[in-house]
Amino acid sequence: MFTRRTRGKSPPLSRMMAQLGHRLLCPPRVCEKSRARTNPSSEPLKVRCFGRSSLDCDGRAAPAAGLGAPARSLLAHRYSRVARSRAQDALFDYLHCTRSFSFSDAEYISKNSPIFVRDLLSSVNAEKDVAPAVERFLRYNPINEFEPFFESVGVRPSDLQSLLPRNRMFLSDDHLMLENFQTLCNYGIPRNRIGKIFKEARDIFRCDIGVLPSRLEAYEGLGLSKSTVIKLVICCPTLLVGGIDLQFVEVLDKLKGLGVDINCIGEYLSDKKRYSWCRILDTIEFLEKANNGENQMGELVKRNPAFLFNGSGRKVYVVFGLLLKVGINVDEACVLFAENPFILSEKSLKNISKAVSFLIEIRVEMDLIANIVSNHMKLLAASSLKGPKTVCKELKVIRDCLALMIKEDPLKLFQLASKWRVGTLYQDPTKYIEKKTFLMRLGFVDNSEEMTKALKRFRGRGDQLQERFDCLVEAGLDFNLASKIVKQAPTVLNQTKDVIEKKIDCLVNRLGYPLEILVAFPAYLCYDMERIQKRISMYIWSRDRGAVKPMMSISSILACSDARFVRYFVDVHPEGAVMWESIKQSPHSG
Repeated sequence: MFTRRTRGKSPPLSRMMAQLGHRLLCPPRVCEKSRARTNPSSEPLKVRCFGRSSLDCDGRAAPAAGLGAPARSLLAHRYSRVARSRAQDALFDYLHCTRSFSFSDAEYISKNSPIFVRDLLSSVNAEKDVAPAVERFLRYNPINEFEPFFESVGVRPSDLQSLLPRNRMFLSDDHLMLENFQTLCNYGIPRNRIGKIFKEARDIFRCDIGVLPSRLEAYEGLGLSKSTVIKLVICCPTLLVGGIDLQFVEVLDKLKGLGVDINCIGEYLSDKKRYSWCRILDTIEFLEKANNGENQMGELVKRNPAFLFNGSGRKVYVVFGLLLKVGINVDEACVLFAENPFILSEKSLKNISKAVSFLIEIRVEMDLIANIVSNHMKLLAASSLKGPKTVCKELKVIRDCLALMIKEDPLKLFQLASKWRVGTLYQDPTKYIEKKTFLMRLGFVDNSEEMTKALKRFRGRGDQLQERFDCLVEAGLDFNLASKIVKQAPTVLNQTKDVIEKKIDCLVNRLGYPLEILVAFPAYLCYDMERIQKRISMYIWSRDRGAVKPMMSISSILACSDARFVRYFVDVHPEGAVMWESIKQSPHSG
């Protein structure tokens, strides 16, 4: 029902409004009959209160009830797609022609405010001749323009009322907000993300003209790329409130000191999470102190900076607390942490905590628990264990007997308590864990469908896969780029290290191509060496004679059929056919 704030007004007005709201929820026939008996003086209330807000007698934007969610859902089914499209066109004409919005602004708002358009249709209540009805309605009933505007930039309906400004209905009345909104759009921030920024850092839109562009430039001045600044503003809008965030600057300085590319932080941020730069800074400093100035932590952060931003570093403290709890000293904890960064994943942390609780519950001594954690961290992180009661029941033993069995052979913990079924594909838990640990290091999520597929596609032991992967990194690829290549073409790691090195040497030293082209065409490393050598030899011969372009796509050279290759790389030179036959007959091309 429609509601309207009153101060000392007579009760009949409230009853009239309640009746009017009730009519909107009635079937069409009932509404038509009701209107015939309605006092005409109540009609203006309907149109003036249109939308989800209205101005009350003290000038404040107050809720005007309109339709509830279930009713709006019913109306959505009542109106066809054509009707909604015509209502959007009418709203566009109103914003562009009547209110003088720019063409792009008017079009974006009208196309991206479906709830407002739906409410608009419910107010005119016309399935036919929708456009004239909506135009007529808008001509005599000005709307609160902030409602469709906020909806179009991503503000949720539940947050709308708290964001509507006081004493304003027209966007042109808030020129500072529009100026700063336009600044963010021109900088490259998507419109549908600006609603989140408005909700979390409204002060950004109150900046004086010229202030916001200078703040954006200041962050670029720290060495950040424009794309990274855009990601930061979307995920951490408060960075633009006031001056430059000094704690954020300190975090960047720390990362630079550790040799981390500061522009990679954008890859680890999510607009669904909140970040505390103070806590992230504390985490880095804690790791530095815990490591006594050694370089292990620097290497860890450089290889896997994601853990700093996941929970703003909170999991680092959780892991260290767990390790210290079982009796491992700080130095040993640092070594374990540096050697096993995957333990920061949510699943790994849960498995380790459950295993420690298991051992404590069956009353295993702390020294032995510390020993098991230190020596079998990978197994603990990747193993999901049953509860002690379940294991004792299955083995028909008491807890003391189970504890004694684990004391004699700590690996019995995994054989007896693991949830793996006997007779499955993975008979050797150690090898399986090694491979799983390697894949988790690449970014595969434990127990996910993607992980299951990867375990089948990657052949070899975990240490072999790691050696082949390190071959890509040592050749000059960034860890993240190498991970991306391996995920796109898993069979790359099913080859020996020597074969991978030969293919990289052929690409870089013979062809003179940058290694980064493997990101666009990782399948290069999957072709057999004979095909690569012969086709590249022919391409180089034709290139040196000016018959083909000097830097052709590697995919064009290798992926095409034999007939197509001959047409575009052999027949382009009079002596090409003779040379191609010579290359094919040669045992070592090149």
